[in-house]
Amino acid sequence: MAKLSVVLATFNEEKNLPDCLRSVKGLADEIVIVDGTSSDKTIEIAKSFGAKVLIRQNEKIFHINKQKAIDMASSDWVLQLDADERVTPELSQEIVDTINKESDFDGFWIPRKNWFLGRYLLKGGAYPDYTLRLYKNGKGHLPMKDVHEQAEVSGKVGFLKNPLEHLADPNFSRYLLRFNRYTDLMATQLKEKNKKSTMLGFENLFLFPIFWFFKVYIRHLGFMDGWQGFVWAFFSALRFPVSYTKFLQKK
Repeated sequence: MAKLSVVLATFNEEKNLPDCLRSVKGLADEIVIVDGTSSDKTIEIAKSFGAKVLIRQNEKIFHINKQKAIDMASSDWVLQLDADERVTPELSQEIVDTINKESDFDGFWIPRKNWFLGRYLLKGGAYPDYTLRLYKNGKGHLPMKDVHEQAEVSGKVGFLKNPLEHLADPNFSRYLLRFNRYTDLMATQLKEKNKKSTMLGFENLFLFPIFWFFKVYIRHLGFMDGWQGFVWAFFSALRFPVSYTKFLQKK
């Protein structure tokens, strides 16, 4: 039987972490958590589940700590999760069947359902939100450059069928916290783009927001997700002018 390490990076996740770790009970042979020096009960909860815990500084690019957790894994396969994600029984069984079946795949994309302000978003490009989270130990790594980056796998990659549940935004205040963090990182990245583009202001204040709202709300049928679909599309577009404004303030 192939063994599986479930790895996470955490920071003040006492509300989310218990349900996340309960969802991998019976699936994980090892739990590895790199914590960014949480001030709540995150570390205590992690240890109560028998996790191997490393405490270090909380990096602005959260993927740095995620990669640390990946590097600490000792099992045959690695499943990288966030604390606000849940592995359903159906996905758990599919993972077990997949890693114990002979194949030439070194990694797998997993579809993800995103919970947003009271419902799962099924349109607007939000589903299936494929994320590359399952790979053979030593085959996958994170570039550690961008907030929305995917893992890179050396080898052949396949697809799983059952979705991972992502409970990132149960309320608007939680969403705004993440929105603020993401736009801070985007503003930092604009510094590099500023050296290559002479139209940075026009692109981020007008072109990108209009294009993105049309893409999410109209082309990908975001309007079918009710008022939540509109809010999702609006703030997806708003991240560009907000990030550009923050970039100007940092100059």
